[in-house]
Amino acid sequence: MVGMSDSSVHAVAGAAGGCIAIPLVNLSTRSQVEAKSKKEASPFLRPRPANADIDPAIWQSTRSAALKVIQRDGIAGLYDGLSSSLLGIAVTNGIYYLCFEEARALVLRSRKGTRATLSTLESILVSAFAGAATSVLSNPIWVVNTRQTVRTTVASDRTAPASKKVIEKRRTIWQTIIDILRTDGPAAFFHGLGPALILVSNPILQFTLFEQLKNFILRRRALRLTKGNANAPPLTDLDFFLLGAVTKLFATSVTYPYLTVKARMQAGNAEGRSYSSSLDGLRKIVAREGPQGLYKGIAPKLTQSVATAALLFLAKEKIYNATRKALIGTVAKNVAKA
Repeated sequence: MVGMSDSSVHAVAGAAGGCIAIPLVNLSTRSQVEAKSKKEASPFLRPRPANADIDPAIWQSTRSAALKVIQRDGIAGLYDGLSSSLLGIAVTNGIYYLCFEEARALVLRSRKGTRATLSTLESILVSAFAGAATSVLSNPIWVVNTRQTVRTTVASDRTAPASKKVIEKRRTIWQTIIDILRTDGPAAFFHGLGPALILVSNPILQFTLFEQLKNFILRRRALRLTKGNANAPPLTDLDFFLLGAVTKLFATSVTYPYLTVKARMQAGNAEGRSYSSSLDGLRKIVAREGPQGLYKGIAPKLTQSVATAALLFLAKEKIYNATRKALIGTVAKNVAKA
């Protein structure tokens, strides 16, 4: 019952956090796919008239990037790709927890003992399997989402008179799918799968560090209790919030270069098509743009990831404790009635 609550918290918090943080993800993705070495207009910018004033340097900060999008496309521009993003979050959560629970059950059934919990190593392996399966099955959705985010409009009619106002429409999921099939073929739905599989290590790094830091803090506070300080509290809500934030900051900072490579490969521009592998992408970005090119758009991404992770860990602990108290209360009532 507690395990089911845990999975539900992940799904609900992930969907809610994803919806709220869409503008930050949008800005991060737009920045990631920009290649400074290209003379053409940044591939993440919407098609504009030839005399449009586009300054790639505007994407150097989160605030200026947001203002530029709002100025050109309105507030709605920050939510390009919202529909496919919400679909991706729902599918990703569903696949991940289905695979995780099935793999977990398989491991537990294979044991001869009676222990009903996974060891740390088993948890990491099961999580890695679930993450890899999720990456493979959900990759087509994230390719569509990336294309919607960086190529948001249907091509303008160049034959129309210059005096006639052109109405640009955002691509729907179906229009984006048709465009991908027409221009790149079915294989394009699996562009970026290599770095996506490497990014499976992100939550593993986070949860491993989280457990290590949590145990360290608990040991320190237990030591205070042995010295006569009975007021040393267990982990507080603030502790869980900060632990979630710090561990996600670490995990995202370490794996972010692969996010950049993944975004460029999925965007379908000339730069991304030139990458033969994840390592080749990393090498070319560093050679053409310097190491800083690997971390384009990291500010909004860190803001989104860290805040979402911190709230998730806090929510998980609150619901876990509430469920535990409810179970204990139910058992106590049943014993009293007996």
